[in-house]
Amino acid sequence: MAIDRIDWHADSTEQYDLPYENAGTHIGMFLAWVINHHLEGELHIEESLEELAQVRERKMTGREFLIKMCDEKFWEEDLNGEGLAFVKFYYEAEDYRYYADYEETLVQNLPSIYHVEDTWENYDLIAAKITAAYQQWKTKN
Repeated sequence: MAIDRIDWHADSTEQYDLPYENAGTHIGMFLAWVINHHLEGELHIEESLEELAQVRERKMTGREFLIKMCDEKFWEEDLNGEGLAFVKFYYEAEDYRYYADYEETLVQNLPSIYHVEDTWENYDLIAAKITAAYQQWKTKN
């Protein structure tokens, strides 16, 4: 089952006259965090080792990985068991925890989440929030 997909957000990027791939920046940043914390699924360990290394070395962004290796879709299979459990707690939470942190951290004075630039500087800002949520989740589980 898909957790998130670029095409689910494409109408919003069109509305703002932004490039289509901007619809995947928030997904890609989370995916880069997953990769940097070795929570990716077996599928990627078997088929995407070079690309995983490129993300970890900051030669490829999470959004680029999402487009190139995940067919623009973030699936349960992209995660290992621990990663999936955390996604259910944080990314798919009823109170939209990840989206709230993303907006609070990166959107600020921008018109939408789709205006956030796909940079490692922005990743570092949101990664700190994701890591804090992950540590909180780990202490409860």
